[in-house]
Amino acid sequence: MFIQTESTPNPATLKFLPGQTVLEAGTADFPSAETAGKSPLASRLFAIDGVTGVFFGNDFVTVTKAEPVEWDHVKPAILGAIMEHFQSGAPIMEGEAAESGHAAHDGPDAEIVGQIKELLDTRVRPAVAQDGGDITFHGFDRGVVYLHMQGACAGCPSSTLTLKMGIENLLRHYIPEVVEVRPVAV
Repeated sequence: MFIQTESTPNPATLKFLPGQTVLEAGTADFPSAETAGKSPLASRLFAIDGVTGVFFGNDFVTVTKAEPVEWDHVKPAILGAIMEHFQSGAPIMEGEAAESGHAAHDGPDAEIVGQIKELLDTRVRPAVAQDGGDITFHGFDRGVVYLHMQGACAGCPSSTLTLKMGIENLLRHYIPEVVEVRPVAV
């Protein structure tokens, strides 16, 4: 098994491509070791000293490291853990499958929210996945769209620029009711 690695815009996060499907659908974000209980692979990665975050996409795993830790020190252990996991045949997730990630929303703005989610799914999320992350809808209130940034996007130095100059401009262009986009921490 050959696992490719790619850098991401976030210097604390690397993207690992095992050459096979990681998640059939959706994404899974593990911002801490405490949240990794339903994933044997995430638990295995958090056992490596210096790993502070794990994120799964369709065909990739992104791993975030602590600031003082050097990639040269943790990357071999991460590669080994991913390889061992896939060779073991153990599941990536136990129990329920990964979710689409979007928060549910009904009410008077349901049509606008549907348009927002559609644009996120078709225009934004595929591009963000290339950088090893995901952005999901969290809420819409009085023209403000609230988005949750995951994987390489969480804590990325360029995430504010991506959010304001990219996503906000895109949503405002197609949906006049959108006046601003803000990040949320979940």
